[in-house]
Parts: sequence; structure tokens; C-alpha cells
Amino acid sequence: MKRSHSRRNNPSPQKKRKTVIFGLTGSIACYKACDVISNLAFESCKVICVLTQGAKQFITPLTLASLSGHPVYEDQFMEPPFSEPLHTRLAREADLVVIAPATANMIAKIAAGLADDLLTSIVLATRADILIAPAMNEQMWLNPFTQENVRKLKQGGMHFIDPVRGHLVCQIEGVGHIAEAEIITAQIKELLK
Repeated sequence: MKRSHSRRNNPSPQKKRKTVIFGLTGSIACYKACDVISNLAFESCKVICVLTQGAKQFITPLTLASLSGHPVYEDQFMEPPFSEPLHTRLAREADLVVIAPATANMIAKIAAGLADDLLTSIVLATRADILIAPAMNEQMWLNPFTQENVRKLKQGGMHFIDPVRGHLVCQIEGVGHIAEAEIITAQIKELLK
């Protein structure tokens, strides 16, 4: 099922500031997202960060709010500063949803159509393009179940920046290291065109 882009209403003649919903999941690679978020904010994108419970073990909402200049959301049931449910409002506002880093668990949940937290609910509710940058142990990345989930999501129209070979937190050199911030930023800018 290809993702629909029909949600865009008549754009104004003025250049619209693009909104990126930036999801972070439970990986040490969260620190890499800081450079991407900072780059996007510098490029005048509106970056709204969404943290999973796992991501909060590696990075703080204060850090991300400082880099993005916007509130950080982490709880699907927090009282939103607007009248509609948080996940549908953020899903509707998004010009692009980015998940970087994306764990094997997050990829599996999306592939299964689960919506058990704020980030997965946004993914299911949005009509915007979705870009996923995985980060995990090499064996997890190469696991047939993970590869099948990635294949399924790509066939569904989601975009991926595959992990690269590098030093992994498990003290080995292997494929699973998140792509460099410059690569992720460049792909985001391309998708926002």
C-alpha cells in the first residue's frame, strides 16, 4: 500500500515552514539525532520531537527542546495544548515523520500495525512520508524477522536509510551503526522538497 500525499491542502504562495515529527527510540544512537535536529532547526524547519520510554533512558526532553525550540512529547495520554487528541494532531501537522534511531522493536511494531505508544500512533495516523534510520546490533539487523519487517515497510512506501558498518555498543565492528547525521539530514531535506 503506497502512502497517500493527498492531505496537503492548497499551499499558500508563501513558502510554508515544514514540520518534521522526529521520533527517537531506545538506542545509544540517540545522541546522533541531536545533530540532525539542530541542522533542521537551523534550516527553519519546525521540529517536534517524540520520545519513546526507551529513548528517555538515553536522552532528555530538555536537550531536545533546547535544540528544536519546541516542546517534546513522550506520553500518548498527556493533556495536549489543543482540543484534539495529541497523536492525531501531530500526525496531521507532519510534512514528514522521521524515526532516528529506530530499534528493531520499533520496526517490528510498525510492521505489525501496532499503536501502543505516541510514536506508533502517529505513524498509523499520518499521511505524511515516513523515514526510518535503524540502529541496532548486527545480528539483530541481519535477523530474518527484522529484514522481513523492513522489506514489508519499504513495500508499504516507507523510506529507509540503512545502517552502516561501524563500532557498535556491543564492542564489535559490524553493520548496525546508524547512518551519519549529514546523510540523514540530506535525505530529510530531499523528502521535504
